[in-house]
Amino acid sequence: MAGEKGLVLLDFWVSPFGQRCRIALAEKGLPYEYVEENLMAGKSDRLLRSNPIHKKIPVLLHDGRPVNESLIILNYLDDAFPDTPSLLPSDPYQRAQARFWADYVDKKVYDCGTRLWKLKGEPHAQARADMVEILKNLDGALGDKAFFGGHAFGFVDAAFAPFTSWFHSYEKYGEFSVAEVAPKIAAWAKRCGERESVAKSLYSPDKIYEFIGVLIKVVVGFVLRRSLGLPLVGNLLWIPLVNRLS
Repeated sequence: MAGEKGLVLLDFWVSPFGQRCRIALAEKGLPYEYVEENLMAGKSDRLLRSNPIHKKIPVLLHDGRPVNESLIILNYLDDAFPDTPSLLPSDPYQRAQARFWADYVDKKVYDCGTRLWKLKGEPHAQARADMVEILKNLDGALGDKAFFGGHAFGFVDAAFAPFTSWFHSYEKYGEFSVAEVAPKIAAWAKRCGERESVAKSLYSPDKIYEFIGVLIKVVVGFVLRRSLGLPLVGNLLWIPLVNRLS
């Protein structure tokens, strides 16, 4: 990594955590090199050197120095490039609120969404109830504002927007309508999708749904092979993707 200049993003195409970094970089107009990590084939030496603790994407390399964890990357971009549009508001209280809701998204949405397609029966029903509650809480936090910070697209929007392309899958597996349980979030998602930074960073809902279908087959195959005592090579590489794409 020594001698590298500029910004490099180590990422995996479907990761909402990497996509929020792409959105932030686009909002700030910062040029960068995108490096796709083929996590299906394992993790590269470069990724493992750059993030030896968590061993996960995304990683932002700035002049060869790694910054890990997506929300930390968003904060770093604000600090390192003060002459670009800020994602965080200037008011300390509003900054704290933005960080709170971005953290809420981080801790709740992806894991709950994963439970929707992994679980059956009563656990699935609980996952559905949890997701509806999460969306309603975010709907209340957004209120009548265009974006979470007000009129301007900001920190929480960048953090949450990648999950809008997962809404279709959540609806399919959860058997609910985002527009019905969180109408303000549904309208916000449409506004976000009209932004160039978001549109160019996300994949279509159908592509996400197709990807989840592949993951389900992998999980089923993993469980079956393990129960039969068969080798797990290949399936094992996918298991971290099922749990966390960050």
